[in-house]
Amino acid sequence: MTGRRPADPGMTIAQVETPALVVDLDAMEANIAALAARVAAYPSVRATPHAKAHKSVEIARRQMAAGASRVCCQNVAEVEAMAAGGIDNILLSNEIIGAGKAKRLAQVARTAKVGVCVDHTDQVAVLADAAREAGVTLDVLVEIDVGMRRCGVTSTADAVALAKEVAKHKNLRFTGLQAYHGSAQHLRRPEERVAAISKATALARETADALRAAGLPCDVIAGAGTGSYENEMTSGVYTELQCGSYVFMDADYGRNDTAYPFRNALFVLTSVISAAAPGHAVCDAGLKSLTAESGLPVTYEAPGVTYIKATDEHGTLQLSSEATIKPGDRLKLIPGHCDPTVNLHDWLVAYRGDKVEAVWPVARGW
Repeated sequence: MTGRRPADPGMTIAQVETPALVVDLDAMEANIAALAARVAAYPSVRATPHAKAHKSVEIARRQMAAGASRVCCQNVAEVEAMAAGGIDNILLSNEIIGAGKAKRLAQVARTAKVGVCVDHTDQVAVLADAAREAGVTLDVLVEIDVGMRRCGVTSTADAVALAKEVAKHKNLRFTGLQAYHGSAQHLRRPEERVAAISKATALARETADALRAAGLPCDVIAGAGTGSYENEMTSGVYTELQCGSYVFMDADYGRNDTAYPFRNALFVLTSVISAAAPGHAVCDAGLKSLTAESGLPVTYEAPGVTYIKATDEHGTLQLSSEATIKPGDRLKLIPGHCDPTVNLHDWLVAYRGDKVEAVWPVARGW
């Protein structure tokens, strides 16, 4: 069940019920425009932004309007939501298994162009059955492990063999490679990211060459993220950039030693509910409002106020001697990791200046 809306259009930010997830529209729109302008300088590369960061059809529409060729999703529920909202070209940049999810994906392919990743023949068989039953064709990328040690085949020979398996099925169309290096996004120093993506690029190039030598097309080499996209974009190998967090940014990206052309656009709006002791206060945003696997949130434009502990419904704040906080005061928190924080909320409150312009549903589920 979708939770109660924390705000309505026309309200002021001061009237929004907390804790709430709020989006600064000016900053978000600037971020979308910044990536679009950068990618436009490289005609062989396309932006395919990742909707898992925002899980919002309204934001995906804005990304497509800015020039994205398709959007990426990480689960079938996101794919279904994007297609229902009119997004007509979607890549599920993940593997799925099980007839139920495969059938759901194939149903979406009746009204939208749909791609999906594989790294095992069992996935291929399930997808082929579902596509044949639905009378559709699914685009398929073979995922290769370029250093993240998550999904992906681990040898060029395995990639070629799997691509050949895909090509056997008339309802599947092999289109290329998924070569995303997620852990490289948060390497702090630029030279560390350059080294990691150089290795990923070499693996992607080697695999693509082997596929073409085997008579298999490899038109798509997809990957990249907000932390490393400049490297993939200028590599001459990657064709699609799957940046997601750029649209919002978060505290963990702020810890990278890089000046990204993106602004913080996503905040957890929270109220101070207790200030009973000197140097100490408590807000109403805890672990049910934000995640902490990438570090605690950072206060925004609140000098002397530091978020130091998260429990279920509470956030503990440490106050410097200069900070003055009282119950009822509002704070904006930059989440440590935007993607899973969004997934904790049912609504995004979009504001401009001091006014709420829209309240958008979050496409939760699997």
